[in-house]
Amino acid sequence: MIEVPVYNMAGEQIRTVSVSPDEFGGWIRPRLLKQVLVAYANHRRQDSARTRSRGMVEGSTRKIYRQKGTGNARMGTVRTSVRRGGGVAFAKTGGRWRASLPKKMRRLARNCAILAKLQAHDVLIVDDFAFDAPKTKRFVAMLAAVGATKGCVVALPEADESAYKSGRNVPKTEIRVCSELNAYDILRRRKLVFAGSAFDMVRGEAGRLSGVSTGSATG
Repeated sequence: MIEVPVYNMAGEQIRTVSVSPDEFGGWIRPRLLKQVLVAYANHRRQDSARTRSRGMVEGSTRKIYRQKGTGNARMGTVRTSVRRGGGVAFAKTGGRWRASLPKKMRRLARNCAILAKLQAHDVLIVDDFAFDAPKTKRFVAMLAAVGATKGCVVALPEADESAYKSGRNVPKTEIRVCSELNAYDILRRRKLVFAGSAFDMVRGEAGRLSGVSTGSATG
């Protein structure tokens, strides 16, 4: 069992929550994580470069002159890539970096990323996480109190405009709703901070995927 600390907004540890690795897939799958991380990184590419291939260039397909007897180098059509105005040999047509990943694969990779953070003791829960109004200073103080100032992902149970505005300008800090959590965001930051009941939501979904019944972290 892995013990996850539960803090209040002041940084005081209230209790701990016991989590079984089986709830998040049982073991870490490095090959799956690499495949998913590469796909997420590729999807972040702008991928807007476009060039015309030989088939996109207008012009006759007739050979310019006969192969032998002219004294010139051998030459094909005007569309060839070695002539000015011809098509590009390896044209950039877009979409080469796109790769679709099944939902179960993405969820399993997310659970493996969370399990990696759990085993490294980089997961914590803030029980009474709440912001009545956007307060960046209070948000930074909370991160400092729980030891998450060197980079973290804050997982919210639902969309919270005040919490989002409080932490959106904090360096190396990502604010995500539970449904938006992915392996890429989790692994690129040092700490994973669950706000309120967010851990129960993710834990329950992970348990259903792995077929393991889970307990309650905030109950």
